[in-house]
Amino acid sequence: MIEFLTATLAAIVLAGAIATAWVRDPFSKLIALGVMIGGVIPFIVARGYLDVAIAVSLIAPIATIFVLLIAGRRDFYDA
Repeated sequence: MIEFLTATLAAIVLAGAIATAWVRDPFSKLIALGVMIGGVIPFIVARGYLDVAIAVSLIAPIATIFVLLIAGRRDFYDA
């Protein structure tokens, strides 16, 4: 069962990484990054680095908000 879960999470990480590389829209790219981070965090927890997992879980949404604000501002001034 653990092997199935590991393979599933690895597939999620790969799908997120491939989608991040292929997508051009900044908002879609952030969603793909979120998918990739969602697949990586269980691997960090499995290694026992709970402090790192907590830090990543807190930093990733905050960074996403700032990147969305910057991307939205660029779209506003480009229009």
